[in-house]
Amino acid sequence: MAQRVLIVGASVGGATAAATLRESGIETVMLERELVKPKPCGGAVPPAAFDEFDLPHTLIDRKVRTCAVTSPTNQQTVFPVQGTMPSDNDYVAMVRREVFDGFLRERAQNHGATLIHGTLTGLRVTASGVTATYHTPQGNEQTLLADVIIGADGAYSPTAKLLGLPPTIRAVALQERIALSPAWMDHWHDLAALYLGRDASPDLYAWVFPKCDHVAVGVGTGPQHTRSIRDLLQRFKARLGDMLDGGTVLLREAHALPMYPRKHLAYDRVMFVGDAAGLVVHTSGEGIYWAMKSGQMAAQVLSQSLDAPSAHQLRRYERLWWKQYGNMYAFLRMLQSWGYRNERQMEVFTAMCRNIDVQQLTFDSYMHKRMATMPWVAQLHMTRDIALNQLRYTMLERAVRQSSSPSVQLA
Repeated sequence: MAQRVLIVGASVGGATAAATLRESGIETVMLERELVKPKPCGGAVPPAAFDEFDLPHTLIDRKVRTCAVTSPTNQQTVFPVQGTMPSDNDYVAMVRREVFDGFLRERAQNHGATLIHGTLTGLRVTASGVTATYHTPQGNEQTLLADVIIGADGAYSPTAKLLGLPPTIRAVALQERIALSPAWMDHWHDLAALYLGRDASPDLYAWVFPKCDHVAVGVGTGPQHTRSIRDLLQRFKARLGDMLDGGTVLLREAHALPMYPRKHLAYDRVMFVGDAAGLVVHTSGEGIYWAMKSGQMAAQVLSQSLDAPSAHQLRRYERLWWKQYGNMYAFLRMLQSWGYRNERQMEVFTAMCRNIDVQQLTFDSYMHKRMATMPWVAQLHMTRDIALNQLRYTMLERAVRQSSSPSVQLA
């Protein structure tokens, strides 16, 4: 029998892995439980993804070229999406997952991958192969044999659960797609906004992202605040005020985000990619590009190791991953811990975003997916500004605590 790979999940990571495997001539089956409802997601994609994965720009609803960060006291920083070397590719692509995922899934099928609509219900991995059981939408039980399985099935990953692996620590996000008046849609034409503070999120952020005919308005929060996610969304919408006047809610959707990567990304005859591997980055919660990149990298390693798919061989994927991206993940984890831990730090974080070196460093890293460097003089200026803002807001916070005067405010 020809060597076969089963991919559980045919979203961006699974579909990219499938297309990559088919390019190597490997028989590939994608098992996807949901082919109708769109995957809930903010839908921000860096331009690097369109270059690296040969994606048509027709998938893009909006090219965002301006960003805004608003602090808990409504101090706003507005800045262009622009790196140190300005170009026409300075933008954040906004996509709808039903369109984006559908294209990737269809492309994988055009490459020769098989798509099965079904839900994984059983899994057995032995020295000789993988036996997977799934249920069709009609309730029929089917069995599929494979040499290797790739879990690309999201933060809750049924693949990991059936293998007895511990669940990932998860944040949760809730967003509404809202159709606005033409005037307000024009306001958000190429602007993406992040909001910080307790009426947005106590430990992450809220957002407004423009799409083709609506905006995505959402909030995200860590695992200790998930029960309050609906109240947070309502408070955030109230904070936006008349910007949502007359808006029509088209869809409300929730999704989980893994907070930390899994200890291992591969085992004997098993690999994980995207959210199932816990590869969402901190600070931004970005996951689309990382799911696609991990799907591609896992498939490339697997195509060279399919004759002996042991944990040792397949973990070359995770070694390559952390060698290439480990510093970026560590930095963004530290930045989230520092910048979102309380409202004082959120004020400092917003003020930090006014520094042009910070802006360019951020977008160099985001748009090109590598840790950007800067001249030491710029590093000194950036460090000075951060230190001064840290001191300023620490002293203001102390004054607020000590004074009963309503005139002393964090502003």
